[in-house]
Amino acid sequence: MSPLKETVVVVPCSGIGKPFGSVSREAAYELCEELLPTRTRLVALAKLVLGEPGARDLVANHPAVSIDGCKQMCAAKMVRQSGGTVAREVAVLDVFRRHKDLKPEGIAELNEAGRKLARVLAEEVAESLGGTERPAKGASHA
Repeated sequence: MSPLKETVVVVPCSGIGKPFGSVSREAAYELCEELLPTRTRLVALAKLVLGEPGARDLVANHPAVSIDGCKQMCAAKMVRQSGGTVAREVAVLDVFRRHKDLKPEGIAELNEAGRKLARVLAEEVAESLGGTERPAKGASHA
Protein backbone atom coordinates (compact mmCIF):
# COMPACT_ATOMS: atom_id res chain seq x y z
CA MET A 1 0.00 0.00 0.00
CA SER A 2 1.35 3.44 -0.84
CA PRO A 3 1.75 5.90 2.02
CA LEU A 4 -1.17 8.23 2.65
CA LYS A 5 -0.27 11.85 3.27
CA GLU A 6 -3.74 13.16 4.12
CA THR A 7 -5.60 12.82 7.41
CA VAL A 8 -6.51 9.23 8.16
CA VAL A 9 -9.41 8.22 10.36
CA VAL A 10 -8.69 5.34 12.76
CA VAL A 11 -11.67 3.22 13.84
CA PRO A 12 -10.88 0.53 16.43
CA CYS A 13 -12.96 -2.39 17.56
CA SER A 14 -15.28 -1.91 20.51
CA GLY A 15 -14.98 -5.52 21.72
CA ILE A 16 -15.38 -4.61 25.35
CA GLY A 17 -14.47 -7.47 27.64
CA LYS A 18 -12.17 -9.23 25.18
CA PRO A 19 -8.37 -8.98 25.15
CA PHE A 20 -8.10 -8.63 21.35
CA GLY A 21 -10.63 -5.78 21.47
CA SER A 22 -8.53 -4.11 24.14
CA VAL A 23 -5.43 -4.54 21.96
CA SER A 24 -7.33 -2.92 19.09
CA ARG A 25 -8.18 0.17 21.13
CA GLU A 26 -4.72 0.43 22.71
CA ALA A 27 -3.12 0.23 19.24
CA ALA A 28 -5.44 2.99 18.00
CA TYR A 29 -4.43 5.23 20.93
CA GLU A 30 -0.73 4.54 20.26
CA LEU A 31 -1.19 5.33 16.58
CA CYS A 32 -3.21 8.52 17.07
CA GLU A 33 -1.56 9.94 20.19
CA GLU A 34 2.06 8.80 19.90
CA LEU A 35 3.04 7.80 16.36
CA LEU A 36 0.93 9.93 13.99
CA PRO A 37 -0.79 12.59 16.11
CA THR A 38 -1.10 15.23 13.37
CA ARG A 39 -2.16 12.87 10.57
CA THR A 40 -4.79 10.73 12.31
CA ARG A 41 -8.19 11.20 13.90
CA LEU A 42 -9.63 8.60 16.25
CA VAL A 43 -13.31 7.80 15.76
CA ALA A 44 -15.14 5.57 18.21
CA LEU A 45 -17.00 2.71 16.57
CA ALA A 46 -20.01 3.42 18.79
CA LYS A 47 -20.37 6.87 17.22
CA LEU A 48 -20.63 5.29 13.78
CA VAL A 49 -23.11 2.69 15.03
CA LEU A 50 -25.26 5.47 16.48
CA GLY A 51 -24.97 7.51 13.29
CA GLU A 52 -23.31 10.51 14.96
CA PRO A 53 -23.03 13.11 12.17
CA GLY A 54 -19.49 14.33 12.99
CA ALA A 55 -18.11 10.80 13.03
CA ARG A 56 -19.91 9.87 9.82
CA ASP A 57 -18.59 13.01 8.08
CA LEU A 58 -15.00 12.26 9.12
CA VAL A 59 -15.28 8.69 7.83
CA ALA A 60 -16.96 9.76 4.60
CA ASN A 61 -14.34 12.41 3.82
CA HIS A 62 -11.08 10.68 4.79
CA PRO A 63 -9.51 7.27 4.20
CA ALA A 64 -9.90 5.00 7.21
CA VAL A 65 -7.88 2.39 9.02
CA SER A 66 -10.05 -0.16 10.79
CA ILE A 67 -8.55 -2.23 13.59
CA ASP A 68 -10.70 -5.24 14.46
CA GLY A 69 -10.35 -7.64 17.35
CA CYS A 70 -12.27 -10.58 15.87
CA LYS A 71 -13.41 -12.16 12.60
CA GLN A 72 -16.67 -10.18 12.60
CA MET A 73 -14.68 -7.12 11.39
CA CYS A 74 -17.33 -4.72 12.76
CA ALA A 75 -15.11 -1.63 12.50
CA ALA A 76 -14.42 -2.21 8.79
CA LYS A 77 -18.09 -2.94 8.11
CA MET A 78 -19.27 0.20 9.90
CA VAL A 79 -16.79 2.39 8.05
CA ARG A 80 -18.19 1.11 4.75
CA GLN A 81 -21.80 1.37 5.93
CA SER A 82 -21.10 4.97 6.96
CA GLY A 83 -19.99 5.87 3.44
CA GLY A 84 -16.27 5.61 4.09
CA THR A 85 -13.38 3.88 2.40
CA VAL A 86 -11.19 1.44 4.30
CA ALA A 87 -7.63 2.18 3.22
CA ARG A 88 -6.17 -0.39 5.61
CA GLU A 89 -8.07 -3.20 7.32
CA VAL A 90 -6.19 -4.70 10.26
CA ALA A 91 -7.14 -7.77 12.27
CA VAL A 92 -5.46 -8.06 15.67
CA LEU A 93 -5.48 -11.85 15.31
CA ASP A 94 -3.34 -11.64 12.14
CA VAL A 95 -0.73 -9.57 13.95
CA PHE A 96 -0.85 -11.95 16.93
CA ARG A 97 -0.21 -14.91 14.61
CA ARG A 98 3.08 -13.28 13.61
CA HIS A 99 3.95 -12.51 17.25
CA LYS A 100 2.77 -15.56 19.23
CA ASP A 101 5.04 -14.59 22.12
CA LEU A 102 2.83 -11.52 22.75
CA LYS A 103 -0.32 -13.21 24.10
CA PRO A 104 -2.68 -10.53 25.37
CA GLU A 105 -4.48 -11.11 28.64
CA GLY A 106 -6.68 -8.89 30.72
CA ILE A 107 -9.65 -6.75 29.92
CA ALA A 108 -9.75 -3.59 31.99
CA GLU A 109 -5.97 -3.50 31.83
CA LEU A 110 -3.85 -5.43 29.36
CA ASN A 111 -0.81 -7.38 30.48
CA GLU A 112 2.65 -6.33 29.29
CA ALA A 113 2.50 -8.72 26.32
CA GLY A 114 -0.84 -7.23 25.24
CA ARG A 115 0.54 -3.70 25.42
CA LYS A 116 3.56 -4.76 23.35
CA LEU A 117 1.30 -6.41 20.77
CA ALA A 118 -0.69 -3.17 20.53
CA ARG A 119 2.52 -1.22 20.00
CA VAL A 120 3.71 -3.62 17.28
CA LEU A 121 0.35 -3.32 15.51
CA ALA A 122 0.40 0.49 15.76
CA GLU A 123 3.96 0.65 14.41
CA GLU A 124 3.05 -1.61 11.47
CA VAL A 125 0.10 0.60 10.57
CA ALA A 126 2.13 3.80 10.97
CA GLU A 127 4.83 2.40 8.70
CA SER A 128 2.24 1.49 6.05
CA LEU A 129 0.97 5.09 6.20
CA GLY A 130 4.39 6.57 5.54
CA GLY A 131 6.20 6.28 8.87
CA THR A 132 5.95 7.83 12.29
CA GLU A 133 6.10 11.51 13.17
CA ARG A 134 7.94 10.91 16.41
CA PRO A 135 10.80 8.58 17.33
CA ALA A 136 9.81 5.28 18.92
CA LYS A 137 9.84 5.23 22.71
CA GLY A 138 13.34 4.64 23.97
CA ALA A 139 14.96 5.53 20.65
CA SER A 140 17.99 7.78 20.78
CA HIS A 141 17.88 11.14 19.06
CA ALA A 142 20.63 11.87 16.55
